[in-house]
Amino acid sequence: MAISVGSKAPDFTLKSKKASGLVDIKLSDNFGKKNTVLLFFPAAFTGVCTTELCQMSSNLDGYSGLNADVIAVSVDTPFAQEAWAQKEKITLTLASDLNKEVIKKYDVVFPMLAGVGDTAARAAFVIDKNGVVQYSEQTPTPKDLPNFDKVKEALGKLK
Repeated sequence: MAISVGSKAPDFTLKSKKASGLVDIKLSDNFGKKNTVLLFFPAAFTGVCTTELCQMSSNLDGYSGLNADVIAVSVDTPFAQEAWAQKEKITLTLASDLNKEVIKKYDVVFPMLAGVGDTAARAAFVIDKNGVVQYSEQTPTPKDLPNFDKVKEALGKLK
């Protein structure tokens, strides 16, 4: 079960592929500055994940208006994530948890997805500027999307 509301969010440094090359994405870089919406998704180039992250990309201004940065994490390589983002016009920050350390810290491992191996479960967290989890949701199945109305509601309470 995903880590609970009130927990200190485990910090991490993951790689993301940008035009300039590989860059580090560190959760605690937002601490003291802005809130974070942390999304976990099973795999790039899949239907439900594409729908979720394209919708999130088209709503990034709404999250910025709530003083939140959005980071989406999967176990794909940063290079696969970048190719997918370019193909689908995904503009939010994608971070690679290739070693599956962060999905374990947040307790959102989906074992043996489609028989190919462990991936991230679909999950959403709202982490406040102090690094405390204010919203935690792991969906019942990888086909279900998080409740983004509740994510925005949690962010609204942090303004």
